[in-house]
Amino acid sequence: MNRVIVITGASDGIGAALARHWAQSQGGDAALVLAARNEEALSRVAEDCRRHGAQALAVRCDVTREDDCRALIATARQAHGRIDTLVNNAGMSAHARLDEVDDLRWYEDLMRVNLWGAVWCTHAALPDLKAAGGRLVAVSSLAGLVGVPGRTAYSATKFAMTGFFEALRTELQPEGVSVTIAYPGVVDTRIRYRGYGPDGRPAGRSGLDERGAMPVDTCARLIAEGADARRREVVMTAQGRLGRWLKLLAPGVVDHMARRALAREAAR
Repeated sequence: MNRVIVITGASDGIGAALARHWAQSQGGDAALVLAARNEEALSRVAEDCRRHGAQALAVRCDVTREDDCRALIATARQAHGRIDTLVNNAGMSAHARLDEVDDLRWYEDLMRVNLWGAVWCTHAALPDLKAAGGRLVAVSSLAGLVGVPGRTAYSATKFAMTGFFEALRTELQPEGVSVTIAYPGVVDTRIRYRGYGPDGRPAGRSGLDERGAMPVDTCARLIAEGADARRREVVMTAQGRLGRWLKLLAPGVVDHMARRALAREAAR
């Protein structure tokens, strides 16, 4: 029986790489429902997956709209009769100091993308996931474990996402539903270039040191392996694992490291 996997933000970046990974690794055993706003790019990813023998359905979905999120889950249910795995991957980046921002409305917009889209999709899919004893995946960020200066908006959305899914994990454990939270660091995608700058427009630059960025295929493989094994979390880098422990044991050291990183960025 095919495994039905719904992935949001699947038109490029981590979401597209996840779709291709599962198509390649599971072939005809995978039934993928791929969601994003960019229909043209989404269709190309779906076709790539079909070439590996997987079923792939492309569904236009804007996760900032609750109706779109619920329609996505209903479409997956209608097409396949169930949902085994939901990957909440859709997200946007942002890089701005709070004192650089005049209009905070885009902070709210970012929360709708990074948190509310995941909440709406998850809520709609709960009956299916419970019935299947399924897998729920949330793609957070290392910025959802340790606050990153210059990324107040982004860190806020990812901390919120982390808190929501950590609480939900305990609620769903008796139902046999696993919740895997993934914490990527800097991944070789264009998400930071398209993310919000201080004025709420696309930044056009990263704002982070891209040297040594993790290949997107590697990131996708680690997330997929974590989901398949029903791991609680996938912390991508040694730096991330060290940072979370230092935050508990020596928070002042983490603050100092963050200030140094911010100063290096300002000097670039």
